[in-house]
Amino acid sequence: MQDVLAKLDELGIHYELDEHEAVFTIEAIIALGLNKKGMIPVNLFLRDEKGKRHFLVIHDGEKHTDLKKLRTQIGCSRLSFGSEERLMKHLSLTKGSVSPFGLINNVNHDVELVIDSSIKGRGLLGFHPNTNTATVWVSYDDFMKFVKACGNPVKFVEC
Repeated sequence: MQDVLAKLDELGIHYELDEHEAVFTIEAIIALGLNKKGMIPVNLFLRDEKGKRHFLVIHDGEKHTDLKKLRTQIGCSRLSFGSEERLMKHLSLTKGSVSPFGLINNVNHDVELVIDSSIKGRGLLGFHPNTNTATVWVSYDDFMKFVKACGNPVKFVEC
């Protein structure tokens, strides 16, 4: 968590931090009332059929992501969830803590960030700071500033 907060400070990004009990689902986040501040997107770590390409997909939690539709938009073979080993290898994250803030650990920039276009321009966005015992709130513009600083490929799609 401290490395994420340090990066946000370095980039001059204003954020709010809420510490809480560990949460593993959107339902648990809602039960704690964390969603009242802003949008908490769902974050999925996916891989292509051969395991050559890896994706971090961020989408509105009120939508269901159609993986077949998604794969045609990003131009890849069948998609499946990446294993915990791959998640640790590429983003240094554990299951339940998947977050775009993990991109700071992806020094090879080989994880492609895929963002649901309905997130564009939203107010506050809440993401785990690489641990599921806290939520960091940033504006959409500041989130995109963070993403740009990480240097990973980004694609907007319709989820």
